Amino acid sequence: MAISAVLLVCGAAAGDDSSWRDIESRIQYSYYTEDAPALRNLAGVLAAEESRDKLHGYYAALLDWRLALLTARSAPAAAGASAARLAQRCVSEADTALSAQADFADALALRSACLAAPLAGGGLRGPFSGRRARKDLERALQLSPRDPRVLLLDALSDYQLAPAQGGNKERALAKLRQAVAAFEAERGAVEHLPGWGAADAYLFLAHDLLDHGDPVAARDALERALLIAPQFAQARRLMAKVTSG
Repeated sequence: MAISAVLLVCGAAAGDDSSWRDIESRIQYSYYTEDAPALRNLAGVLAAEESRDKLHGYYAALLDWRLALLTARSAPAAAGASAARLAQRCVSEADTALSAQADFADALALRSACLAAPLAGGGLRGPFSGRRARKDLERALQLSPRDPRVLLLDALSDYQLAPAQGGNKERALAKLRQAVAAFEAERGAVEHLPGWGAADAYLFLAHDLLDHGDPVAARDALERALLIAPQFAQARRLMAKVTSG
């Protein structure tokens, strides 16, 4: 199994998009099912691959970010490195991707997410990481203003940060709707790489709609999230909460 996984990544490093799509789907499935051990196993496979092309760095960063999120939520199986350490690794891997392609908007946006608190610092983020995260997002939006993952991570910055740190849930709601529309447009076009994020966008749209007192629209958003990713544990829990009143 380990040998076949290494061969899979080697094929991806050689430019095989289908292999990178498989890596992405494994990362997403493990995150949706909150299977931290599976993510750590996949991290070992990626670390064993010597290639440092932009997609290798990007998916290593995505994997570390997903593990950091699970660890920060204290998921049952999320033992191991701290969320702060995982976020730092995510930043380093995103740096690798950006060293291969400096204008890689998806990697800039992902690095911004990994710089954001509380993951990167184990508490409130410092002013330097905050400025750097904002700069990365602004650059990503300039490079790719319709990229749904860039739009999603920009919206999450507004949604998750406290107002004192620049967050704004009202602004986030408009941005999440824009991100959802961009994901729908992307899903109707040629398969994209990277291609993750649509289910996440609908989940956070549901959260923000609930914050705005609209459980009916929130339920609709969750239905879309679960249509895309039926195994999405966070969406299932929120759906149960909404339907139970």
